[in-house]
Amino acid sequence: MLVSSRLRFLSPHISFPFLSLRNHTPSRLSFSVAASAMETSSPSALFLCGKSSAETEIAKSLKINNALRLPNGGEVSTHLRSEISNFRFGEEAFNVDLFLNSLSTNRFGRNLIWSPRLPSTHDVVSHNFCELPIGAACVADVQFKGRGRSKNAWESPRGCLMFSFTLEMEDGKIVPLVQYVVSLAVTEAIKDICDREGFPCLDVRIKWPNDLYLNGLKVGGILCTSTYKSKKFNVSSGIGLNVDNEKPTTCLNAVLKEQSSTSNKFRREDIMAAFFNKFEMLYDIFLNQGFQTLEELYYRTWLHSGQRVIVQEKNEDRIVENVVTIQGLTSSGYLLAIGDDYQMCELHPDGNSFDFFKGLVRRKLE
Repeated sequence: MLVSSRLRFLSPHISFPFLSLRNHTPSRLSFSVAASAMETSSPSALFLCGKSSAETEIAKSLKINNALRLPNGGEVSTHLRSEISNFRFGEEAFNVDLFLNSLSTNRFGRNLIWSPRLPSTHDVVSHNFCELPIGAACVADVQFKGRGRSKNAWESPRGCLMFSFTLEMEDGKIVPLVQYVVSLAVTEAIKDICDREGFPCLDVRIKWPNDLYLNGLKVGGILCTSTYKSKKFNVSSGIGLNVDNEKPTTCLNAVLKEQSSTSNKFRREDIMAAFFNKFEMLYDIFLNQGFQTLEELYYRTWLHSGQRVIVQEKNEDRIVENVVTIQGLTSSGYLLAIGDDYQMCELHPDGNSFDFFKGLVRRKLE
């Protein structure tokens, strides 16, 4: 019998969890820079790009119709890919041409919005979902008002890869599982680049439900949100990955430097293109064959198979502890565990504080 004290059902508006270093470090560090230093009265510049001529026409239409908006009345100025050369950006700016030339998808990432500075890439795609083609992506060099699980902030300076993209799904039962496909595509993309470029293998792992870890330190995470409209789920998926900024924990290039005597480095454009190339393949498998087809690969990538944890819950004035062993995922995407009494239980991310490295799952107290 499966026991869960907090069964949750899919609602017309669902928000899936993200990562926040603030949950794990007493000093409340995050990938952040002072918002006041970046937030000016100037509008956010959005460069609209397409891989093919058809997608370039879509970009032109968005610009002509002034179709894109920011939440809360934030100002934007829209430009086309051909206009990028009219501006002076540093060498660290995202290279749109490099990304699009490395992209081999049929749908995802082919319509691209790039901005040197944005409050949130996720807000751009979610707020303009109906204006954008499915699979459209937004990437920013600097993000200063990102958001995560339980209203946590994800504020990122240069050196972080931050992008969001759109999905449309019909089966609400599998919507919660899409964050696991996204996580898996990130880890597989990094492996693919290591193999292709001859880099030492960086073993980026998934910490359930949506964090990315390298050598025991957090390097990124996933945010998926969904709204229900016209009998379909409009899903906005966001990825944050610390590629070339060592603070506050570590980054891919710092670990690569430790393991390689060459000056090779990961590039954000390569990772993002490799992600979409992998994601499109995994997503098709997910839709056509179900997540169970990907479970073996997912379990090889996550950190928790067979892990024993203590589940703490408050029962009136007492703290009750139960030891459980993680078995995998339930069909709904929650954590499946078995107690020493052989009773199965289901653990949910919302309302719990997970410290897997201390073997502890603690009920959050109001």
